[in-house]
Amino acid sequence: MNVVILCGGKGVRAFPFTEYLPKPMLPIAGRPIIMHVIKSFLAQGFDEFVLAAGYRKDVLYDYFDGKEFGAKVEIIDTGEETDTGGRVLACKEHVGDTFIVTYSDGLCDVPLEKLLEFHNSHDGLATITSVSMYSQYGVLDVNSKGRVTALREKPLLPEHWINAGFIVFDKKVFDQWEGDNLESEVFAHLIEKGLVYTYRHQGFFKSLDSYKDQREFEELVKDGSLPWALKE
Repeated sequence: MNVVILCGGKGVRAFPFTEYLPKPMLPIAGRPIIMHVIKSFLAQGFDEFVLAAGYRKDVLYDYFDGKEFGAKVEIIDTGEETDTGGRVLACKEHVGDTFIVTYSDGLCDVPLEKLLEFHNSHDGLATITSVSMYSQYGVLDVNSKGRVTALREKPLLPEHWINAGFIVFDKKVFDQWEGDNLESEVFAHLIEKGLVYTYRHQGFFKSLDSYKDQREFEELVKDGSLPWALKE
């Protein structure tokens, strides 16, 4: 099964580190984050990858040229200014009847066989892996008189679920494809038609959006806290 990895954006939230490197090549413990993503799939038996490239695609070509690590990697130039929906659409002829799409900056230990089993159990065309959201801020618990009863620093918000990537699609979804942006347009149209489901994952998820995230990833590697699938 093909795994499409979106890796063509400019990574503006990680600027200035992405001025010379595409975001997928930002290092964690001496290895580009995209390799951590690929290794997490390899650990579960998935070894065919389509990289939807764009910004600084030459760096990806150079890195993967001649590299042997038990995977088939095909790099597709989807355009420097193309949005996420357009990048997936550009890979249409390079995927099978069912395929996975994920982001190059997010690591997750979702059990892929269970994800696919859930996807095959419903009548939709897309399944998004979702994880509970952590607040970016400290949350105050306040009573009716305004007295603070607790301050919870960046707590888990179990009632809020966010898109973690690791999205399963049936190829028939391209018959319903509308819009350039995957998140705000393509999914919006599919959701209106009742064609999108979510697999709720309670395990590890973290994305690389800033220097702070990179440092946190480095600490996870240092103290051995990354899930087993991401250590090899």
